[in-house]
Amino acid sequence: MQLESASGGSPRVEPASRFPSVTTQIFIGLVAGVVVGYLWPSFGLNVRPLADAFLRMIRMIIAPLLFSTLVIGIAGTGDLKAMGRIGLKAIVYFEIATTIALVLGLVLVNVFRPGSGLTLPTGDTSAVSALSQNQQHAWDIFLHLFPTSVVDAMARGDILQMVVFATFFGVAAAAIGPRAKPVLDALDSVAHVMFRVTAYVMRFAPFGVFAAIAATVGGHGLSVLVTLGKLVAVMYLGYIVFVALVIGGAAVLARIPFGTFVTAIREPMLIAFTTASSEAALPKALDIMERFGVPKNIVSFVLPTGYSFNLDGSTLYLALASLFVAQIGGVTLTLGQQIFMMLTLMLTSKGVAGVPRAALVVLTATATQFGLPLEGAAMLLGIDQLLDMGRTAVNVMGNCIATVVVARWEGVFDDGRMRTFAPVAIQGQEI
Repeated sequence: MQLESASGGSPRVEPASRFPSVTTQIFIGLVAGVVVGYLWPSFGLNVRPLADAFLRMIRMIIAPLLFSTLVIGIAGTGDLKAMGRIGLKAIVYFEIATTIALVLGLVLVNVFRPGSGLTLPTGDTSAVSALSQNQQHAWDIFLHLFPTSVVDAMARGDILQMVVFATFFGVAAAAIGPRAKPVLDALDSVAHVMFRVTAYVMRFAPFGVFAAIAATVGGHGLSVLVTLGKLVAVMYLGYIVFVALVIGGAAVLARIPFGTFVTAIREPMLIAFTTASSEAALPKALDIMERFGVPKNIVSFVLPTGYSFNLDGSTLYLALASLFVAQIGGVTLTLGQQIFMMLTLMLTSKGVAGVPRAALVVLTATATQFGLPLEGAAMLLGIDQLLDMGRTAVNVMGNCIATVVVARWEGVFDDGRMRTFAPVAIQGQEI
């Protein structure tokens, strides 16, 4: 097994392990979870606490890891204009990617019309109504950027607020120069320690993935794939098309072999898919992208920021799901109304990453605003876990490629480090 230091130094070689790689173990956990959940559903539901424990361990490392790496990245550049330029380029890429995701969802839902032929239920919509109360307006999103207490933001795991505070802190550290060195040295040590803690926590990933999948299949059964199969099929078709056209296209423009990129991020992508949690994949994604050749300051700024402004999978889901609700509710929307809805979603989908079930919150808010039946959103609650797995994986892939695009745009991407992830180079090694 070959591991590279978090600071980008020379690789540190450790003896090869007799056990399968973590990625292989996660895949085994996924398959085992499906089998156990299908054959012994009650047992699958009972092991759900293992998945919750794994997610809690992930969340416990996010705040110190994110804060330390972001501050070091910003302060270490010594060039505040460069950080502003990086931020502007990231926002440009984010808007292009999310706009394409919206258009793709709009096209797919009108071509395949997954809501046609489905009967709208009239059951209990109290859960959806409760979600709709959490909708955010423009000023709410703006105010949400600024934490009243960074300790509170860290305790709640609010990534966007942590990014804002860490940005101010890093800029201030760069401004005062040498006097900030003791603080930066301490934070650099914290970052190294947290990467090692991340490695320890990842040893529990196969068990967490197994429990999450077993509970999902045990609770809903494989019939969940049939209940709203057409919507699920169209949604995943959209994810595949988006990955091939947008993420693959971005890789080509950035002169990155797409296969090498997927090989590098396969572990955080698998974690995101199986746990349906972007947070669970963030620590490993931060480590992987830095080792892939993206400088620390770009990784630590672009990747967390993308969690609020570059949710490609969630954006595609919202475009498709909102018009799906209109179709099963018998509401006919003109092309102009659909475009206006997409523009609304482009705004309301920003800055809600810290809201529980953020995609459903935005969906119900949109349904309320455009007079669509909330019963349609209630229909999606039963399969939200299945849809969430795909959109979370696409979110992580989109944010990882964003760091590569910005690094290449800045002319600082390290091709030599990227080549160490080529499929031939990593045989017999664990990434």
